[in-house]
Amino acid sequence: MLQVNKSYLQNHLKISVFLIFLIILAGTLSYHYAFDFSWLNAFYMTVITIGTVGFGEVEPLSDEGRMFTAFLILIGIFIFAYAFSILSAYLVSLNINLSFNKKKMESKIDLLNGHTIICGYGRNGKQAASKLKSFKKKLVIIEQKEEAIKDIQENDFLYIEGNATDDETLIKAGVHRALNLITCLPQDADNLFIVLTAKQLNNNITIVSRASEESSIKKLRIAGADNIIMPDKIGGDHMASLIVTPDLVEFLDNLSVSSNEQMNIQEILLKDLPDVKKLDEMKIKERTGCTVIGYKKQDGTYIINPDIQTPVDTEGRIIVLGNFDQINKLNSVFQIF
Repeated sequence: MLQVNKSYLQNHLKISVFLIFLIILAGTLSYHYAFDFSWLNAFYMTVITIGTVGFGEVEPLSDEGRMFTAFLILIGIFIFAYAFSILSAYLVSLNINLSFNKKKMESKIDLLNGHTIICGYGRNGKQAASKLKSFKKKLVIIEQKEEAIKDIQENDFLYIEGNATDDETLIKAGVHRALNLITCLPQDADNLFIVLTAKQLNNNITIVSRASEESSIKKLRIAGADNIIMPDKIGGDHMASLIVTPDLVEFLDNLSVSSNEQMNIQEILLKDLPDVKKLDEMKIKERTGCTVIGYKKQDGTYIINPDIQTPVDTEGRIIVLGNFDQINKLNSVFQIF
């Protein structure tokens, strides 16, 4: 309903502008041709008449001219009153729409549970959001820069406008119900403060933090960050790897998500399958065609290419590899999404 009213008001604003232009044109033509005013005087007389500013006549007027001027004043008053009322209603509707959209956004965020919060929508935050979206993960972005917010809106992400270092902003983003938090602000001090605050509000949340300096890694780890990423270091390592082992790196790059958003690698949380004691009980290869390439134990250690008789625990997770169809079948069979 609010969108309909906004469109209605926009149309009437256009009509108001057209009427103002029309009365100025009609007045100018009338004064010039009917009362022999110069073009400048005709235009000036029309403007001060419909504007009701109280100036005197620029040239002597006949009785007919004064009658026309009085008529022009009345018409101008009605048109400007109409235009002012429409403009006022339009401005009010904009405020109502903004308030409505904000409330609607907050309601959607309040319903989220087990989502990911991204603090900052710069280069790293934008890439993280795009990656999570391709994996169909629920996410909320915290950003305060107007240009970045426009980009967020165009990509239809849920967001909170504000400073991520404020407790209230994190709470609005649902930090108490969130499963993960990614903080990728340019300043390490801001990331450190967010990590400390988030851990205080939700001790079980998994935090991935960006770091610019080597000296910040230890501080972020002590504050509670589970993983710390240095984008510049990763970028340099990746470029060097493309020189040393180019084919291997290109192959590994294509394992996760390709350009057409097709997943080739997936993980299964064993807490969702409490009755499984060994890998062969899941029969992943037989049921989906995917291959088990790794197993992460409860203590965080990895087993590469585990044997099918490997015992598993409920807090571990299995990493599998397959083509697009096999991964889709895996997601369906084990209800990952």
